[in-house]
Order: sequence, then C-alpha cells, then structure tokens
Amino acid sequence: MKRLWLPILFLVTMFSPLFATHNRAGEITLKQIDELTYEITITTFTYTLSQADRNQLEVQWGDNSFSIAPRISITKLPYYYQKNVYITQHTFPGPGVYEIVVQDPNRNEGVKNIPNSVNVVFSIKTTILINPNIGNNSSPILLNPPIDRAAYGQIFIHNPAAYDPDGDSISYKLAVCTETDGRPIEGYTLPPSSDTLYVNPYTGDLTWITPSDTGIYNIAIDVEEWRSGVKIGNIVRDMQIEVYNTTNHAPVQTDPGNYCIPAGTVLVFDVIATDEDNDSIKQSATGGPFVVEKNRATYVVYESESRLGYSRARFEWRTDCSHVRKQYYTAIFKAEDSHPEIPLVDIRNVNIVVLGPAPEMPILIPGSNSVSVTWAADTCLPVSGYRIYRKTGPAAYVPDSCQGGIPPETGYEHIGSTFSRTDTFFVDDRNGLGLVQGNEYCYVIVSVYPDGALSFPSQENCTPLVEGSPSLLEVSVVEHSTNGSIRLAWVRPSSLDTIPANGPYQYVIYRSGDLLGQQMIQVGTLNTADLNDTVWVDENVNTESFPWSYSVELYNDAPGNRFLIGTAETASSLYPELTGDDNRIELKMRKNVPWINYDYTIYRLNQTSGDFDSIGFTTEDHYIDEGLANGVEYCYRVTSTGWRILDGKLYENLNYSHTNCTTPVDTTAPCPPELNGYSVCDSGYNHVTWKYTDNSCALDVVGYRLYYSPTTDQPPFPVAEFNSRHDTVFDHSPENSLTGCYFVTAIDSFENESRPSVRLCLDECSNYLLANVFSPNGDGINDIYRPLRTSYVERVDMKIFNRWGLQVFETEDPDINWDGKIDGTNKLVAPGVYYYICDVYEYRLSGLEVYTLTGFIYVYSGDENDVFIETK
Repeated sequence: MKRLWLPILFLVTMFSPLFATHNRAGEITLKQIDELTYEITITTFTYTLSQADRNQLEVQWGDNSFSIAPRISITKLPYYYQKNVYITQHTFPGPGVYEIVVQDPNRNEGVKNIPNSVNVVFSIKTTILINPNIGNNSSPILLNPPIDRAAYGQIFIHNPAAYDPDGDSISYKLAVCTETDGRPIEGYTLPPSSDTLYVNPYTGDLTWITPSDTGIYNIAIDVEEWRSGVKIGNIVRDMQIEVYNTTNHAPVQTDPGNYCIPAGTVLVFDVIATDEDNDSIKQSATGGPFVVEKNRATYVVYESESRLGYSRARFEWRTDCSHVRKQYYTAIFKAEDSHPEIPLVDIRNVNIVVLGPAPEMPILIPGSNSVSVTWAADTCLPVSGYRIYRKTGPAAYVPDSCQGGIPPETGYEHIGSTFSRTDTFFVDDRNGLGLVQGNEYCYVIVSVYPDGALSFPSQENCTPLVEGSPSLLEVSVVEHSTNGSIRLAWVRPSSLDTIPANGPYQYVIYRSGDLLGQQMIQVGTLNTADLNDTVWVDENVNTESFPWSYSVELYNDAPGNRFLIGTAETASSLYPELTGDDNRIELKMRKNVPWINYDYTIYRLNQTSGDFDSIGFTTEDHYIDEGLANGVEYCYRVTSTGWRILDGKLYENLNYSHTNCTTPVDTTAPCPPELNGYSVCDSGYNHVTWKYTDNSCALDVVGYRLYYSPTTDQPPFPVAEFNSRHDTVFDHSPENSLTGCYFVTAIDSFENESRPSVRLCLDECSNYLLANVFSPNGDGINDIYRPLRTSYVERVDMKIFNRWGLQVFETEDPDINWDGKIDGTNKLVAPGVYYYICDVYEYRLSGLEVYTLTGFIYVYSGDENDVFIETK
C-alpha cells in the first residue's frame, strides 16, 4: 500500500499541511459475482473543508495484489460531510481467507481519542472467507451511515442497520480503529463515558452512557458474519461521533416491539415521535425490509398530523414467500429534531421474523404395517422440499408464534424428507422394518426453504394401522423357477361369533405383480368348513420374476348368504435388491408385509457345489458382501424371521426370498487428490503437484487428468494426462500468461474419473519489474531505461519526477525506453534521485487489471550532463 501514496505524500506535505486531513468514517462491503470474483464497494465520509478529494483509492486484496477503485458517486451532506462511493471488481486466486484493506492519508484533525489524528493514516478493512463448501457469500450491507451526533450527558444509541442478503447470522463487537496497513492505532482509547460504552452483540446497538466530554470521537464496530456456526467474514466499520454541549433533548419514539409473522401477512404499525423542546421532528427508517427485492416495506409520515413536538409515521410491509429466511430482518426507525443549536436523534429497532406458512394437513392411507402420507404442494414457490414427522399418539401441539418446525419435546420424530416442492408423497414403513400394529400413528409436515428455514408445522393427522382379516403370516418362495411356487399362510380368523357367519367358508386368493398389491387378480380359492385350512400354495408362478403380492379374502359361502368377512390385507414376497459396486454387492431386503422382520440370513450360491451357502446374518434391512471379484456373477437368497401380535398372541414366521443375481462392477470414482502449485515467474512456468493424504479412496488409481483455464470465466480444458499413479508433478508453460486456474482428476482402472479437485488459481507473478539504477552516459551500457521483464503487459502509464516534484518524463510504452532526456528537449537530466509512479495494465485472472508501481531511480551520468540545472 505504501508504494502508492508515500511518494505523493512526499510532494503534498511540501505544499499544504491541510491537503490530506479529511477522512472521517467508512467501511468496505463485498458482493459475490461468481466463484472467485467479488465486487467491492468502499464507502467513505470525508471533511469537505479539506483540500483533499480522492477520485480513486487503492485496494490491497490480501492475496499479494492491489488495484485501483474509481469513485462512482459523491453526496454532499450537512455539517461538512461528503459521502464517497468507490466500486471495483477483483478475482481471487482460489479458496481462502482474505483481509482486504483500504487506506488513505489522513484522518481529520481533532479526533480526541486518536493521538495526533491529523497525522494518522485512515484505514478500513473487511475479511472474507471463500470456500466452495459454504456456498456463495456476500458481506452484510450497513444501511445506517457511520456518522452521528451525540449530546453531552445524554444517553446515545446508534445502530449500523446491518442486512445480510444471504440470510447469514450477524454479531457485533467493539474493535480498535486502524492506521497504516490495517494495524491498530497506537494509543487509541474508547471515548470517555460517565458509566459505560458497549455494543449489543445481537442487535448491534451501540450504547454510550453517557458522553462525559464534548468533541469528535471515532469508534470501530466489528460486524461479524456467521453461517452454520462458522465465521465466514467480518466488516470493521470506522464511525465518527461528534459530541456537543447542548440544552437540546433528543426526541423520543414509541417502541414498536418485535414480530414473528407467517409469509403473506401484512405487517402494519405506527411509530409516534415526541420532542419535549417542541422542535419539529423528521422521521425516517431503513433496514432489511426496505431493501428486499420484492414487496419492499414502506414508511409514510402523516404530514397532516405533524406539529411542533409531535410526528406519526406508519410502517407497512406486505410480506410474501420470498421473504422467508432463518435470520430475522431488522428495521431501524430514526427520529431527528430540528433544534437550531444542534439536531439530535432517537433510534429504535424492530426485529421481524418471517416464517413460512403451514402446509395443509396430510392425508393418511394406512396399511397393515405402513402408512402412506400425502399432502398438497405448498403454494410458496421458494419451498425446496419437506420434512415428515411422526409420533405415536397425538401431541395436540399448538405452534409457537416464533418457531418454525416442530420441537422435539412434542415427541415428534423427523422420519424422512423430500427434496422438491412438488414431491408430496412419502411411505412410512420404519425404513423397511415395518410399523407395529396396535398403535395410533400421527404425522405433521414442515416445508423447507433454500437456506434451511422451516415453516410452521401442518396440523397433525393420526391413524391406526389396518389389521387385516385373515391376517397373513407367510409369503415364502418354495420353488425357484419359471414354473415355481410360493407358499401362503395366515392365522385362523377368530371372534366370528359376533358375526352371523356359520359357514361354510371360502378363502379367495389374489395376486399382484408388484410390491404394493396395486393390480390384484384372483388366482385361487380354498373351501373350508371350519376355517382350519390356512395354507395355500401358488403353483406355476414365475418366481424368477419378482416381487409378487398377495391378499386373502374370507367369505361366508352359505347358499343365498354369501358375504365378505373382514378386510383383506396385503403381503409381498421377499426379494434381495442387488447393487453391484467395486468388489462388493449391496443387498437391500425389499418387501411389504404386515409383520415385523427382526433378522435376515444371507445365502450365496457356491459355484462349485451348486448349493446356497450361508455367508452372513443381519438385523438391518441391508447387507454388503465384500471381497468379491469384479466381473463375476453372484447369486443370493435371503431368509427372514419375523413376528406379529394378533389378539394378544405372538406369532412367529420364517420366509424364503426369491433368487437374485448381479455382477460387481467398479462404478465408484476415486476421490480427487489435493492440488497445490506455484508460479516460477523467472522461468515462465507454473509448477503443479498433487497428492493423496488418504489412500483408502484411491487404491485403484492408475492415472490423472490435469485441466486448465486461462481465466476464471473460461471453461477448463485438459492440458495433460498421466498414466501412472505416481506421476504427480507437472510444469506448465501457458502461451500468453502465467495466470490461470487448474484442477486435477484421478482415473481408476475402470476409467472412472473422480470429481474435480479444489480449483487452484495462480496469479502471483508481477510480470513487470523496474530497475532503480540508470546511467545514460553514452558508454553503451544501461543507456536506455527499460523494465526487467515485460511479459503480458498491454500498456503502462509511467511518470517520472525530479526531487522538486516536476515531471521530466511520461510514456505509455511498456518498454519505457527512456534515454534520460527531459520530455520535449534534447537535454539529459542531472545526476540524482528521481521517483516514478507507474500504472501497469496487465492481463490477470479477471482480464485486464491495473496496479501501481512506485519507487526511486538513481541516475548516474558523465560531466556533460551537469549543464542542465534543475529549477523548482
């Protein structure tokens, strides 16, 4: 940083001691443009009576680079304040934490808590974390200006009105004002108070109880940004407060309170301001509700009611679904009087939480061991999915007015999610274990928004399971073939004495070629006089195809008195769903049954003996068979052991599955290696290396593919392939510039390519170096002043000055080619020390960027040069 302004300071201090005494307050905010590119906004407040006025400021990016931010607006304010806004863009070289510093000499004179403030450099800084794992990250916006007035002996409150467009959490703390390179000012103290001065870490209220001296004071507030408990950035705001000794009293506003509202609510309230000195009052407001993209809040003053010492204004915000987020919105209400001595203000904060409205109550379709849950799609378009909650028995929960979701103390358990606004169907079978008969199951639905915000819960709905009659116990594969057989068994119905059904009876058996029994057709009957026949075998059924579902209906089959007894239930055959992976096969036990399976035995076909050998046992509904050979087919069967309670009696069962076969294939890509590298500027190449710190996910890596893009905006393309896992170094010489971005992928023996590594961007070579010695004496050695390296530089703006500040040479030629002569003459400059300012326009990651070089040139020449006499 010093390189830019120290030579200027060398000049200006010789002409005017007031020239650089102007900075009063400021801050830096950032807006993310793409993965590594940010737009920076520098806002400063300066003293208009100073002669200093900066059309541009230098930005130190925290990545060993700096560039110029031009001023894009000026606003003249009362009390000799001027608001300046500077905007520029920068592309960072890669993920990391970057501290951005802007500094400018100097602060305004007379700041009481900064020793000799007129000679102290003004600096502000902001830190940003760039990490693709946390997503996009723009800094908070500070909507209340960092300048204010206070009264001696009266409580003072200020709030920066921070609003985070990403919905991240914000905290606040006091910091130390900074000077050169963002260092804390030596000797800085907090302003004096009769009691205390502090900032509320949650609301951001800066409270001063009370100013015990008049004058100008500067305070730094560290505005920190948090996401999922991780600090992802901070802004250090430098603000100025002027304390006056006055008989005026600040106006007082009514406290509007805080609000939690569902989206779609129109929030309306009035704020009344009064002034005991009967001064006229100006009411205004700022904050998040006033800067949202859609349906911004309004704040309208009732001009017809305004009178001396009284004013009323109405806040109105027509909220909608786009306003739902986890973080609350803060609105800042300000009342300023018009006292002729010095106006004073009163600040009030309102925090507003906008919650998603509750989805409609779910519709429940009970089965014998599962419940199908469906609901209407949420009308809020930003909704990204739903959470489904279950409880045994009703909770009668009344939602808290300021809490989304449903708290665990209600007894509700989060059992599943869907991930689309239109995905509104969920089958609860306890992850394949089945729900237990005899319970009433209750459900609520909660909508989920993109930032994780949860809506109010729906109304709960409850249902018991359907206990079928006859109650099934077995659907077991007996013979495995295209003409195979499946055995059905059920429990003899009881309690028929309550029904005028004296028999004879008939069981009617239905079959469906799916898991849920949605296409049942009759496949058999079983006539019985006493209901004791409870087994039926379905023959000539293709058991190599699966699954099959069955239901059994019971009829009183007396002539002239045939009728259905009870309600049939559905049960499916068991089959292992197989997924081949790298040297292993995953089995998932698929079934839809009214009983509870508590364990499974896994069998695998022995290719030598032709028998199915037991290879494992599990109480879960999945199993992984490892250590297999890729490309070889493996066949499996499963037996399940289960139970159910009917009329208070325990029944156990054993069911045999279908046979299923598959082949393990390596479809799992290896994990990406860790990429690192640096530029070898003198030799003109980038040295890139990669490695694994954990080899467990890269055991079969056989090579790598390296990708490159010259800028962050251009698509990457492969620049090299490597056919050995040990080949992990590459020196790349790009055609036009050493700047560029790389990522590497790993290739395994089955040609699976890993996901890209973390992108590495290199932009560390300053391809323009200026010598500090020059001897235009005609000896053929070093007679022409040229840069030491000129690669990739489009043009320069080079100015050279003598020690009196007179310009002796200027050029836009990147080769400079100065022969030591004064511009427009044939005279050589006199021997001595000259300084230069050189703006270099160079292609970097984001395109053409400008940075500034400053320094000194020692000019040596012969006696013939002494004829030139410098003049002031």
